[in-house]
Amino acid sequence: MKLSVRLQESFNEQINAELASAYLYLSMSAYFEDENLPGFAHWMKMQNEEETAHAMRFFDYVHDRGGRATLQAIAEPPSDFRSPLDAMERTLEHERKVTALINRMYQLAIEETDYAAQVMLHELINEQVEEEKVAEEIVDHLRIIDGDGSGLLILDARLGARTAEEGQEQA
Repeated sequence: MKLSVRLQESFNEQINAELASAYLYLSMSAYFEDENLPGFAHWMKMQNEEETAHAMRFFDYVHDRGGRATLQAIAEPPSDFRSPLDAMERTLEHERKVTALINRMYQLAIEETDYAAQVMLHELINEQVEEEKVAEEIVDHLRIIDGDGSGLLILDARLGARTAEEGQEQA
């Protein structure tokens, strides 16, 4: 079954959103590098790779379903943050926004009676639950640390230990 026009447009918008997310996280990685927090920088680079992979998943899915992926402009991400907490609060806010976008796509897939799209999106909804959970955990830890340099360095080391295979579990 070919992807409907409405779903194709929605998937193309999501490709853009995922690439914008990747760009945001790469910008945050640069901020953390500048702040001499290599673990946070590494974690953000891993987020960048994950979001790029999500974009490619949508890209491939559109083509697998007989549609055409069309790329859109990506806005310049912020590059300065007040603190590591500010950057991570923005990360959590951003992940919630992405969750809302995917939920809206899922609703559209229901309206279009596109079961294959529902299954694909269901997997991503589950991933978003984890994305939000991990970002919220890091925000909570930064709030507990509340400016304690040694605590920040411990969290930085922990985030730096994240590997691609471990994904989100390292937060």
